[in-house]
Amino acid sequence: MTDYTDSQAVSRLSSGPRTFFRLPYRPIRELTAADGVDAVILGVPIDGATGYRSGARFGPEAVRSASTLGRLGSRERGLVITDLLTVVDGGDVHIVPGYHLETLELIERGVDAVHDIGALPILVGGDHSLAIAELRAAARKHGPLSLVQLDAHRDVLDNYFGMKHFHGTVYRRAAEEGLIDPTTSIQIGMRGSVPREDLADDGLGFTVIHSDDALELGCRELGRIVRDKVGSNPVALTFDIDFVDPSCAPGTGTPEVGGPSSAFALRLLRELALPNIRTVSLVEISPPYDTADITAHLGVAVIFEIMTLAAAARRTTTQQNGRMHA
Repeated sequence: MTDYTDSQAVSRLSSGPRTFFRLPYRPIRELTAADGVDAVILGVPIDGATGYRSGARFGPEAVRSASTLGRLGSRERGLVITDLLTVVDGGDVHIVPGYHLETLELIERGVDAVHDIGALPILVGGDHSLAIAELRAAARKHGPLSLVQLDAHRDVLDNYFGMKHFHGTVYRRAAEEGLIDPTTSIQIGMRGSVPREDLADDGLGFTVIHSDDALELGCRELGRIVRDKVGSNPVALTFDIDFVDPSCAPGTGTPEVGGPSSAFALRLLRELALPNIRTVSLVEISPPYDTADITAHLGVAVIFEIMTLAAAARRTTTQQNGRMHA
């Protein structure tokens, strides 16, 4: 008779709690530095700051569900993430529905808790307004960060109908608060029509590579440009799913046609090779607009590639330390 206490005899598709990548569930309130956790994936189910199509609050649930197979080996890198990193699902951060500023404070506390144990926060949203809370926590720990933003929109509007905190204003607020250094930051993938005020020079100092230019440059050259721009600075890496063309990622709130394919996006992530990533966010997956869960599956692939980046950096550091002590 089959022993159902044997994990090898139990299907990953239908057994146990549905966590990100079937990783262990460890609520962030229970984690300490002594646990030796390297990265914590947190769901941030908010969409109260969207300006067009809502639904991103269901993003974390969709990505968890799409990651059910839990496969963590990388063909391209020749590694298994969990051989090099201890990664857990920290659950969803607390939110207060209908109270956006209070919710941002709760997100900030949740991300603070991850930094306090020396781990990398990987946030799965949720709309992009979560980034101001994410960056406040990261900058408190690491100082001003270099932003690497893959996105169809720059998110540097001054306000939205007079409101300062909105998913399209988040990086102006972050620059104003000194959380990021625009002169060592880069925004890639911008396209589509914009409000009149978006055509003027914002004076913030970001390097911006529009979608057409990014496609012409190619992934390898873009990776080099990003590495040269951020140098050895602490990095905040953010991936808005609308960076990708809606033919590959229809499930998002503000789609912009004419963007990169999913294959281009994943190849670009592999080319980044950034050793000093201090916070990560995947945002704007809106399952109500998805088709056959393809956007959620792309979100899974994005998080996988970013975890692989971190694992490869750990492997390189371990190898270098081994040579030093040989």
